[in-house]
Amino acid sequence: MPRPVKKRRYDGTGRRAASAATRQRILGAARELIIERGYRKTTIAAIAERADVNADTVYELVGRKAVVLRELVEQALSGTDRSIAGEDRTRVRQMRAESDPRVKLSIYAREVRQIQQRLAPLFLALRDASSTEPEAERVWKEISDRRAANMRKLAADLQGTGRLRPGLSVDEAADVVWATNSSELFVLLTVERGWSSQRYERWLADSWCRLLLA
Repeated sequence: MPRPVKKRRYDGTGRRAASAATRQRILGAARELIIERGYRKTTIAAIAERADVNADTVYELVGRKAVVLRELVEQALSGTDRSIAGEDRTRVRQMRAESDPRVKLSIYAREVRQIQQRLAPLFLALRDASSTEPEAERVWKEISDRRAANMRKLAADLQGTGRLRPGLSVDEAADVVWATNSSELFVLLTVERGWSSQRYERWLADSWCRLLLA
């Protein structure tokens, strides 16, 4: 009797890799267009054309325009091709493991500088779009609320070292960090005033030590 023919298992690894590469190409095209034209003038059709795919592929692999922007913001925050929770990022773990609050703030200043170099143009585009686009407004609120919560965690961590400036509450310390690590201030100093990103980082760490620590 002839031997039964064994069916080969389908291996979708190559297909998944191709889809992931196409997805990143779409997001790269979207980032370029949003920075060039702004959120409102960037369409899914334009993103598809820039990425050399069909519009349906953009919807299938990423989603609607607001979802595209959210994904761009998440990747800018994580520095990878996927979203990573703040507490799981390498520098955040290093900062929490450090006992010296001045070193904590120095680590965080470097993290903020690197994030803002990727994030600032997108975050300002999102803020602008949130004033007229309901979906963008929801993304803006989600990201902003998470950012404020993370600043409070940082302030509580500083309080735990016993070195927070006397009379400064956790909430006030969180607000100071929230204001000074903003995309708006990064752009004002590095674009409007021509500071190097390294000078911005040094100033940020020094300012936080002066404002927050005893």
